[in-house]
Amino acid sequence: MNTKKRHKLFANLQSHNPNPNIELDYTTPFELLIATILSAQSTDKGVNKVTPKLFKVANTAQAIFDLGEEKLKIYIKTIGLYNTKAKNIIKACEILITKHNGVVPNNRKELEELPGVGRKTANVILNTIFKQPTIAVDTHIFRVGNRTGLAPGKNVLQVETKLLVDVPKKYLLNAHHWLVLHGRYTCIARKPRCQSCVIADECEYIEKNLD
Repeated sequence: MNTKKRHKLFANLQSHNPNPNIELDYTTPFELLIATILSAQSTDKGVNKVTPKLFKVANTAQAIFDLGEEKLKIYIKTIGLYNTKAKNIIKACEILITKHNGVVPNNRKELEELPGVGRKTANVILNTIFKQPTIAVDTHIFRVGNRTGLAPGKNVLQVETKLLVDVPKKYLLNAHHWLVLHGRYTCIARKPRCQSCVIADECEYIEKNLD
């Protein structure tokens, strides 16, 4: 996709959604960290069903650590891989308490040292909380990047690297949210909704259906 198309693509996304937001519910950086860990291989809607009850009881590193792994599981048992996630969250809380005074770190190295936090989760936190121009490539962004021709790549790191280089700088801060939402609601996996797509003219998907 050429530079002119990329500019037009993001201009269209911006005009239809000037202030895109993450769909995970949170009120503090720590709450978003926990919600994002829980969202791995799970839906945001599923996470949003359990976090209000959890955060009402415990929404700091110390409070969740004091809650303990077994009690934490009770709150998150409807989430996929909840046993592993509970273990990781308790360990992450312990590190936050001992190394960061309970505060979520603002850099990739320290974020990725937390159990349950990989590159994608770190990118979400860096972008959403600390307003850094990062892009967390999930299945939606990977699909959109390849299907539209915006950022073709064989793996998520290739797509992320290409996006960071090719997305016009004025749009880079919000690009993550625009692309996730576009993949979640329009450029869906099985039958993309090309007829209602706001970037259909820029998209290079050879099988797009505008009839």
